[in-house]
Amino acid sequence: MRLIRMGTPGRERPGLSIGGKVVDLRVLFPEIPDIDEQFFRQGWLERLAGLDLSAHARESKERWGPPIARPSKIICLGKNYAEHAREGGFETPASPLIFSKTPNTLNGPFDPILLPRSSGKVDWEVELALVIGKAGKRIARAQALSHVAGVTVMNEVSGREAQFADSQWFRGKSFDTFAPMGPAMVTLDEIGDPHDLRLTASVNGRVMQDGHTRDLIFDLPALIVNISEDITLVPGDVISTGTPAGVGIFRDPPIVLDEGDEVSCWIEKIGAITNRVVR
Repeated sequence: MRLIRMGTPGRERPGLSIGGKVVDLRVLFPEIPDIDEQFFRQGWLERLAGLDLSAHARESKERWGPPIARPSKIICLGKNYAEHAREGGFETPASPLIFSKTPNTLNGPFDPILLPRSSGKVDWEVELALVIGKAGKRIARAQALSHVAGVTVMNEVSGREAQFADSQWFRGKSFDTFAPMGPAMVTLDEIGDPHDLRLTASVNGRVMQDGHTRDLIFDLPALIVNISEDITLVPGDVISTGTPAGVGIFRDPPIVLDEGDEVSCWIEKIGAITNRVVR
């Protein structure tokens, strides 16, 4: 199942993507909430999984928003691919290095990335992001993936100037529009093993990152176990699992995003998001 949200910013409706067409779930189920915490708590994921709605799929040119609305947390992982740690001159972390992005960063899969006024050196990071579907704390490894509703693509855009100047990452990671996400949230039954996915990032058609989720230092269950030890995960929370080597700031010479650039992030079995950079 490929869940989407469609409509103008702030007024998106839940939908399904089926064979290049879309199903407007609000038409079929007027009472269905947005794809947020209540959507999962009310059991809509399980209810929809048992339905064949392909006959209701229609062509549509409507905008798609990020596939999750109003997450309570967007938790990110730093240095979770060994080659990415090495390209920055860092040691491989002994335990997951977590930080957060704020919900204002959420951005549609084809919406523009806004260059901030207060930070230059804007960079890209293609990442596999998972969406929590079932609440939990101190989740056991054996049950970890049962708490995942699905996975999606996220560009973990970073304002490097602010990130490095502040000596911590919060501001540089949390500028408006700095988390383009989508194009859909894909349930794990369509993905198979989430640790067997190729992921790439391209800038203006040039491939910059080309990695594989098998190279994650800490896999998805390990991340869920670590984070949930003392942080309750609730439905709709997003965990973005880290980026492979090939970001712009560590290239020689560095490459950073500027007005008019176009960034495409793609993950096997999920799809691509493409965002143009604007001032």
